[in-house]
Amino acid sequence: MVINLKNPNLYNNRELSWLQFNTRVLKQAQDESLPLLERLKFLAIYGTNLDEFYMIRVAGLKKLFAAGIIVSGADKLTPLQQLKEIRKYLHQEQQVLGHCMSEILKKLEHEGIYVKSYDEVNQHEKNQLNRYFNEHIYPVIIPIAVDATHPFPHLNNLSFGLIVKLSDNEDESIERFGIIRVPRVLSRFVELGNGTYIPIESVVAKRVEDLFPGYNLIEYASFRVTRNADMEIEEEEADDFMEILEEGLKLRRKGEMVRLEIGSDSDDEIISFFNQHTNVYKDDIYKFHTFLNLSSLWQIVGNKDFAHLLPAPFKPKSLPPFDNDENIFTTLEKQDVLMYHPYESFDPVVKLIQIAAKDNDVVSIKMTLYRSGTNSPIVKALMDASESGKQVTVMVELKARFDEENNLIWAKALEKSGAHVIYGIRGFKVHAKAALITRKQNAKLKQYAHLGTGNYNPTTAKIYTDISYMTSKDKITNDLTRFFHFLTGFSKKGKLEELYMSPTQIKPKILSLIHNETRKGKDGKIIAKINSLVDDDVIRALYKASQAGVQIDLIVRGICCLKPDIKNVSENIRVISILGKYLEHPRVFYFKNDASQVYISSADWMPRNLVRRIELLTAIKDKVSKEKVIQILKLQCSDNTLAHQLQSDGSYIKVKKGDAKSINNHKLLEDFVNKIAKATKKETNSSLQQLASRLFIES
Repeated sequence: MVINLKNPNLYNNRELSWLQFNTRVLKQAQDESLPLLERLKFLAIYGTNLDEFYMIRVAGLKKLFAAGIIVSGADKLTPLQQLKEIRKYLHQEQQVLGHCMSEILKKLEHEGIYVKSYDEVNQHEKNQLNRYFNEHIYPVIIPIAVDATHPFPHLNNLSFGLIVKLSDNEDESIERFGIIRVPRVLSRFVELGNGTYIPIESVVAKRVEDLFPGYNLIEYASFRVTRNADMEIEEEEADDFMEILEEGLKLRRKGEMVRLEIGSDSDDEIISFFNQHTNVYKDDIYKFHTFLNLSSLWQIVGNKDFAHLLPAPFKPKSLPPFDNDENIFTTLEKQDVLMYHPYESFDPVVKLIQIAAKDNDVVSIKMTLYRSGTNSPIVKALMDASESGKQVTVMVELKARFDEENNLIWAKALEKSGAHVIYGIRGFKVHAKAALITRKQNAKLKQYAHLGTGNYNPTTAKIYTDISYMTSKDKITNDLTRFFHFLTGFSKKGKLEELYMSPTQIKPKILSLIHNETRKGKDGKIIAKINSLVDDDVIRALYKASQAGVQIDLIVRGICCLKPDIKNVSENIRVISILGKYLEHPRVFYFKNDASQVYISSADWMPRNLVRRIELLTAIKDKVSKEKVIQILKLQCSDNTLAHQLQSDGSYIKVKKGDAKSINNHKLLEDFVNKIAKATKKETNSSLQQLASRLFIES
């Protein structure tokens, strides 16, 4: 029987799959086994994720619908069908969200953390709040009358404030409406210093009559708006890419309004007033019984006085061969090193660039920067290197969404220091993570490389799991030289020999690797760890492999358009998603019958990564590094604590451990690395690296 693998019923919708991912984040907040502030943290992450989803994905669907374009993925849902499903899903989930929030806040009260309204505190605390209003809020808050002579104000993306209905002191029959904008410079909660937090709108509402003298407050409702934040940059018309990006950032704040969040105590008249000026579609208005802006919960989560309500912190370890004072270049000449962050510290990567910046024998440093973060020690080291006369070339991707402004600042600073800065490749986003250092050695040039699955960001490297691979192998460094030449110059081919680069090489290589396992039938085995799986061709190749009997384990954190466990199609495919203390971020692949077997990449299996971005795929041929990766993959496939398994209907069910031993891969890896770190302190012989690898693999 021939099955049509293009049948829409064989594919999950991308957007609905993403919503399932965010629901798994919400389930973490509902997990009573987690510490309370950890649960609150997941609520903050849920809210931040949803903001971005509406700003980008929903806004994009609205634009497609408005333009009358019927564009769909392999599932064939139209933009309008997707919008309807998204709204239905989110309105239903609001009830779960509200209940979860109330439960956590109630339990936090037993620990001394309170979220209260102005009316719920005692007189002494009210006096404190009044002083705070006079000294900190009143000077910066913005009361805006709205009438025939006062037009409705423009509200920037993620603007927060109050809608107020007022009556004239002298004639109560005269009613007016106003807006009070709460600037972002003000904290979301007023903290009283004793673990008590007051939502700022509760304080402002009590002083409305000071903001609108001569008027009495009848009713108010808090609100928050979300706008289209996806920038369209016409690169062909951009003589100065930095200048046009700066314009795009300004326009982002003024994009079309796509969502209105409003307090549940708002009446129809207030909503009607607001919406006649903003014209938000009724199903994109969400009433909240809790306070708005879940991402602001970080303010409470970050209270160091209650750190005991978070999981025990883990300090990343520098393991052999990076636990001594040996010159890092000497180390990399002896061996390749693969690290798994955040269990293994990101410090060696930072030190590699810092040491290169100071080393008189280093002649050049080349790097790609995507999300380097604020106060980046790596960027500062690159600036120092440039100022000391070294040739520094940096590809700063200015189109890294929501990091554009930060990247603009770094790009300008690097240029000022004398570095050669590239702002992107026309038509492509550069997402590859690579560094190349060239050093004089015995009258010759020797090169050292770092390739990673994550960003050059020491802060996120403590909370994201990622892989770093460091080597001085000539085949790889020579390819990286060609790679950077491709970025800085002109090339019609852009083809590498040892590495693989998208948009031309990675997808054909992945399809070839899958096909090779397919030919092996039941002797085939694939394990792939990725953030998202969307590409139709890759999914169909996996379906064919499954039909041939290949055993396939997919560890997909977020979107997965593939449907597992469909008879005669995907019965041999298992898909899990792991959510826990750390954000799973690596792209790692194992193909049993391939000569190299193990690959790491910056690219997910999505069309944008495989055909619209500059990405890198690296084979891990070093035996110790390869075994380390395989064991990590096997451990994650065995996880029965943090893993959720994808069902054929698109839903997820938490993996049941039954009578089996509990396997929490995050906790086990922390324990493994602590064990290695303690063991190496006692070890005095030259086999420290072998010891670390053995413990990491066998523990």
